[in-house]
Amino acid sequence: MTTRTRRQVAVWLLVVALLVCAMVVLGGVTRLTGSGLSMTEWKPVTGWLPPLDLAEWNAAFDRYRQSPEYREFNRGMSLAEFRTIFWYEYAHRLLGRILGLAFMAPFFWFLATRQLPGRLAAWLAFILVLGGLQGVLGWFMVASGLVDRPSVSPFRLALHLALAFVILGMLVWTAASLLGSPGYGSAEPGVRQPRRRALSVLALVCLTIVAGAFVAGLDAGLYYNTFPLMDDRLIPASWAEMEPWWINPFLNPAAAQFNHRFLAVVTLVAALLMWRSFHGLPLTARTRHLAAAAGIGAVVQAGLGIATLLAYVPVWLGALHQAGALVVFTLALLVVHSLRQRQAP
Repeated sequence: MTTRTRRQVAVWLLVVALLVCAMVVLGGVTRLTGSGLSMTEWKPVTGWLPPLDLAEWNAAFDRYRQSPEYREFNRGMSLAEFRTIFWYEYAHRLLGRILGLAFMAPFFWFLATRQLPGRLAAWLAFILVLGGLQGVLGWFMVASGLVDRPSVSPFRLALHLALAFVILGMLVWTAASLLGSPGYGSAEPGVRQPRRRALSVLALVCLTIVAGAFVAGLDAGLYYNTFPLMDDRLIPASWAEMEPWWINPFLNPAAAQFNHRFLAVVTLVAALLMWRSFHGLPLTARTRHLAAAAGIGAVVQAGLGIATLLAYVPVWLGALHQAGALVVFTLALLVVHSLRQRQAP
């Protein structure tokens, strides 16, 4: 690949990564506004247009009125109120389609013009497959709330969110690699220990995000709206009230919220310790700056999480907290990337 092509592909992937971030944030808004189950059909090819006249709106509303969510939570909702939640979910799905086109069109153009090496082409094709799987998984999640229960499965929600972060990580990592030199890699000797620390922080960030997905799936952020204690206790008394005990982190709101809090605090401390430990080591300025940004980002994200909790999860703060998770994840990933081992040219 020429230097120009590498830069073009990297910029394209970063634009797609930004669209993925927008999808995640909009998905969070959809969840926070209770809009995710408003569209009871999945038409991946023909579903570009919303209802265009009153008859189509009434038909969509009639389908929604057959759902458990309407029967248990929204009985008596007006058509105007239905339209409000419908538009959030429609915007989320429309952005997903736009995201798919934003990846596919340049990808096939680069393929047709033979500008992609075989290995990179295969890797990008794999990302494309994951993107398609993400769409299927999104509907799999929504479908879990359309039969018997008035909300989506927290397991499917966590899986859907986790795959979004996997795709984001692959896009950012690939773009960062393309923007480096052909023999890219860490130039510093003895980077193994710092890289382990960075990998540990990244792993903690990922665990905290998945734990946060269960908080969202269980609406656990609406419980115990105090900090640092939960009902005047460090660990809530109801943490292990479900049997068997191991289902509590996934289905018990008290356990889900505590676990997310605990992991967030551990992640914050780990990010700050990583930043501090990099001082004095023979690392590049880029690595040190990324570590500093990750540490500061973790502090801001913790503040956003606490504020969201204390304010009883307003939509704008919840969305901002989700955006913060994207930033911290990306920074932690880039720290790991900056410490990768040098490859042979």
